[in-house]
Amino acid sequence: MTDLPLRLGVIGLGAMGAEMLAIAAAHPDVTVVLAADPGGSALERARIAHPDLTVTADPTEVVSHTGIDAVYIAAPPVTHAGYAIAAMKSGKAVFCEKPLAIDLAEGEEMVALADATGLVNALNYTLSDRSAAVEVLRAVRAGEAGDVLGVDIELLFPEWPREFQKDARWVAGREQGGFLREVGSHYVFLTDRVLGPLTPVHTEVSYGEEGESSATGLFSANGIPVRLLGNVAAGPETYSWTLHGSQRSYRITEWGDLSVGDADGWKPVTLSGPRGGEDTRLAEFVGAVRGRPSTLADFAAGLRVQRVIESFHSAE
Repeated sequence: MTDLPLRLGVIGLGAMGAEMLAIAAAHPDVTVVLAADPGGSALERARIAHPDLTVTADPTEVVSHTGIDAVYIAAPPVTHAGYAIAAMKSGKAVFCEKPLAIDLAEGEEMVALADATGLVNALNYTLSDRSAAVEVLRAVRAGEAGDVLGVDIELLFPEWPREFQKDARWVAGREQGGFLREVGSHYVFLTDRVLGPLTPVHTEVSYGEEGESSATGLFSANGIPVRLLGNVAAGPETYSWTLHGSQRSYRITEWGDLSVGDADGWKPVTLSGPRGGEDTRLAEFVGAVRGRPSTLADFAAGLRVQRVIESFHSAE
């Protein structure tokens, strides 16, 4: 593919969309052609922040635009499939926020179309290129953990939605929101990448006034137990992923702080190189469109994660 800037369209200008738009607008290998959001206030914020950017209230203008090479989707999850399928049918690569979809049939259709077209397709999982996750994957593959004995995922939220998400009311709703889809999916993805696909053994979820209040899940990944515990409750906001090994164990907290554990306790690991963020993942997507290898999750990986997350909801 040409090394001319990637012509990008953006759908969704909420918290995530606005952040990625700012990164894309500053990226030397990206030209943002058009951005869309049906909300008037989101459009006005985009106009103020990017006065030279063309914006529209109609996201279908982005997917049908003939001068766009790729589409970034940060709209509510219920819309992901429709926008992504339309974009791929018009020959555009797609970079989408998670979850892949909330309906399994739609997720399967997205994967089938991506396979049929051969277009670049990716999901924006934080832990796909986070340096702590990359190091754990390397260590496990090198045998430094010894036998992997299990993985524990622990999530705790003193409030849900979190403060920065409160303008997006769907984040709390049972139809397309909840901490399992919004946060748990990142850690399920990492577990899938390190251990392989997860098979549900037992899942249960409870609801309060603001959507999911607790979730407990047990899964098997190639015979290795994976436990997920999530709660909206009093206490410090917690994001913890622990891999237990016979020689060493590895723990990722706060989305990217890595510790290694043995009989002497947990020791923090200093990692070199970039931490990994929205900017590095956008750069990876640009590289993938240009034919370079990428660590980004594709739609097929997103569908495996979707099946795990939706197993909680199907067990209600």
